[in-house]
Amino acid sequence: MEHAIIVAASVIAAALAIGLAAFGAAVADGNVTAKAIEGIARQPEAKNTILVNMFISVGLIESIPIIAAVIAISLVFANPFI
Repeated sequence: MEHAIIVAASVIAAALAIGLAAFGAAVADGNVTAKAIEGIARQPEAKNTILVNMFISVGLIESIPIIAAVIAISLVFANPFI
């Protein structure tokens, strides 16, 4: 019985980790893109620099859900609590 509770809690924790990381990344990507568009609208001559910085930021932000997915998969399949 104790084994089943640990497995169930691990699955719920994995789902929450992936869901919250994806939600946070989506919000952050939206904010970065909105600010980049605002910056381009204010200074069109700096478009290339702003776009490069935006793509680097979005790439770094998107790494967070990938790391969360790896941690969640290891929590489900290679559970250290069992």
